[in-house]
Amino acid sequence: MLFLEKITLTQYKNYGFSVFPFTERIVGICGLNGVGKTNLLDAIYYCCFTRSYFSKSDQLNIQFSQEGFRLEADLNPLTDPKKLVCILRGQGKKELLVNEAPYEKLSQHIGRFPAVMIAPDDIELITGGSEERRRFMDTVLSQMDADYLQQLIIYNKVLLQRNSALKRFAELGKTDWALLDVLDEQLILPGNLIYEKRKRFSAELIPLANSFYSQIADPEERVSLVYESPLHNSSFEGLLHQFREKDFLLQRTNSGIHKDEIVMELNGQPFRSTASQGQRKSLLFALRLAEFELLKKSKGFPPLLLLDDVFEKLDDNRMKNLLRWVCIENQGQVFITDTHRDRLEEVFHTMEVGFQIVELDNNGK
Repeated sequence: MLFLEKITLTQYKNYGFSVFPFTERIVGICGLNGVGKTNLLDAIYYCCFTRSYFSKSDQLNIQFSQEGFRLEADLNPLTDPKKLVCILRGQGKKELLVNEAPYEKLSQHIGRFPAVMIAPDDIELITGGSEERRRFMDTVLSQMDADYLQQLIIYNKVLLQRNSALKRFAELGKTDWALLDVLDEQLILPGNLIYEKRKRFSAELIPLANSFYSQIADPEERVSLVYESPLHNSSFEGLLHQFREKDFLLQRTNSGIHKDEIVMELNGQPFRSTASQGQRKSLLFALRLAEFELLKKSKGFPPLLLLDDVFEKLDDNRMKNLLRWVCIENQGQVFITDTHRDRLEEVFHTMEVGFQIVELDNNGK
């Protein structure tokens, strides 16, 4: 089992310097709004992904008036202790070390200490555009498959070059066909590999997500998830030729795996437009728990599970169903935030599980 034994935060968000030891598999983090519960979860997530779950810019993770931050985590995956240190210095220079050994590339760290965040306010996975579902697939697959991550990096780099070339062709009023052929060739190989891996991934993900949705929500609610891709019915090479005229006109690449989507329906209708708030939250949790199961299967041990403010977002029945799986059926380490200590303790006592409560004050301690 992957177990986080201690985390130390220095100048991270609202934390000046704080040390949190963890002794139990189930950890409840409580305190009033604004004391740093979510920030503590985010620091754990950062140690696993070298980035924040909530902030796109690292500058937003630095404590006000400071120039950088430092995170230290003592992790114990499968009885193999690791000390992770992440430092962000001035001008955004980032260092990551495990047992004092630095990485050549930060991407090498992804998937080594897997984690799943469930944040109900992050409902964009359900209600947002297709890029949110692609990002979801990419995040999970990158933790499971280092080659997938490298192919994705290559694909996105070449896609950016191809789009820049298309804009330049429009500005100059002439096309460098040889350059476009080279870029197409460089795009096709990683694109095909990503497509095949996404297709296999979705074949495992979708049944799991459907099963979890039935456990959390009303069994009579029929959810349908389908992975769609332009490559289902055409070769990538053929699509690039087919869309060349449109690409020139719009100055961007209009077909490829960057157009993939997970289409969602509820009782035969578009999920986004017909589902209630509770149904949307239930599907969000179902996808995250399916992600958790696939990571556990891939790694051979459960990832860290981080639940932020779930009590305020689900009705009692859906919440009990979710927590029963999280605390009893799941054997991995779990971190759950809530504003009420009594509520956390009551839930854990009812489920008869060992637990630790971390109560934060206004100083984030």
